Amino acid sequence: MSTPTKPKLKTSAMIASFADPGQKTAPAPFGHALAALAESDPRIVGLSADLAKYTDMHIFRDAHPERFFQMGMAEQLLFGAAAGMAEVGLIPFASTYSVFATRRAYDFIALDIAEPGLNVNIVGGLPGLTTGYGPSHQATEDVAIFRGIPGLTIVDPCDSVDLEQAVPQLAAAPGPTYLRLLRGNVPTVLDEYDYTFELGKAKVLRPGADVVFVSSGLMTMRALQAAEALAAHKVDVAVVHSPTLKPFDEETVIREIDTPRLAVTLENHTVVGGLFETVASSLVRRGVARKVVPVALPDEFLDAGALPTLHERYGLAVATIVARVLRELG
Repeated sequence: MSTPTKPKLKTSAMIASFADPGQKTAPAPFGHALAALAESDPRIVGLSADLAKYTDMHIFRDAHPERFFQMGMAEQLLFGAAAGMAEVGLIPFASTYSVFATRRAYDFIALDIAEPGLNVNIVGGLPGLTTGYGPSHQATEDVAIFRGIPGLTIVDPCDSVDLEQAVPQLAAAPGPTYLRLLRGNVPTVLDEYDYTFELGKAKVLRPGADVVFVSSGLMTMRALQAAEALAAHKVDVAVVHSPTLKPFDEETVIREIDTPRLAVTLENHTVVGGLFETVASSLVRRGVARKVVPVALPDEFLDAGALPTLHERYGLAVATIVARVLRELG
């Protein structure tokens, strides 16, 4: 009998949505949420660096063309202009790819926006491993780069619910923010868990007696899926979603980790400088001696290829998470 083979993935899989086939999704939730917010708040403006279509900013552009500014392929200009708009009382949302915001425009963000504490909202597309186009587009270290900026709020949303609810709260936050954008057809997951996004707060989505997952971003969706799969192995898994990485909700997370359960962090980011190290430093600072197992991207430049294949290769797929937990439990 021949062994069944996986279908060959096409090049389009490099830019595919991370949504599963048949999964409930919402189109461009960030763009629609920003356009809706602008209806009630005339201070909202949108800017992009030639990537409006690819960061869902085109939804805002089409709804409010007089409040949209196309800055061209000039990320430093993008954030310098956003700073100037904030200085005069506007609330800018400036979108580009995460790699360009963190790597090309860091100094402008640090000194023009963060140092004076301006309300500029940085919107970064393709965070972590959400594209197969290799290191030039994969912002696997964006949180590590931005965590060191004083006063910068960092949000890593799980799904369309997080994005829709986060936008008005980010606009209302007094200082600068960084949103790890999920674009296109974004999964809708958290509506089934009696969940509401609160800036700066982690939420327990499900209880569990054997393992506790602490996750952020799209990895909360994978954590919930892995928890369901592990139930078939008689493993009871709790899931704690921490969409705000800075400021970090130490109280909730440490309360959940400081138990006899196996503790695992899950993040769409390098193991260096992201959720795992945020959790680890919080534990050490509070004198809590607990082992934490990281599920994260490795400290290396990643391959190009089809996104589903890369998630499997680098440990972000549900099956690899389940296997890792079963190994840890012995």
